[in-house]
Amino acid sequence: MIAQVNLPDVLAELEAIFDRYECALVNNDVDRLNALFWRSTITLRYGVGENLYGFDAIADFRARRRPQGLERTIRRRLVTTFGRDVAVTNIEFERDGVDRIGRQSQTWVRFPEGWRIVAAHVSWMDTP
Repeated sequence: MIAQVNLPDVLAELEAIFDRYECALVNNDVDRLNALFWRSTITLRYGVGENLYGFDAIADFRARRRPQGLERTIRRRLVTTFGRDVAVTNIEFERDGVDRIGRQSQTWVRFPEGWRIVAAHVSWMDTP
């Protein structure tokens, strides 16, 4: 069976939850960020300078991260849902004073407790 892509109600739901994620990120709301990640040993986050395996490593990184310089401007955003329970979000972003383009991708899964990030990747590329 082929998954239905971007069902309007599911897409709207993911767009809204991604907005909450973004707000939590730029405001360093660690509790909200942690709540949006799946509490599992197989959750992962590849960062710009760190590979984090498991929810505990991700939460520890968030607790130790400096809260300065988190503001960013999203240049492009693509949210794609597959069926009712899986989604992928991708953005390109800029930060003031940084002469590179940031990229972020996340895989989201709907669990009984709600949508959670199961995998994330953040990287930088040089400005063309």
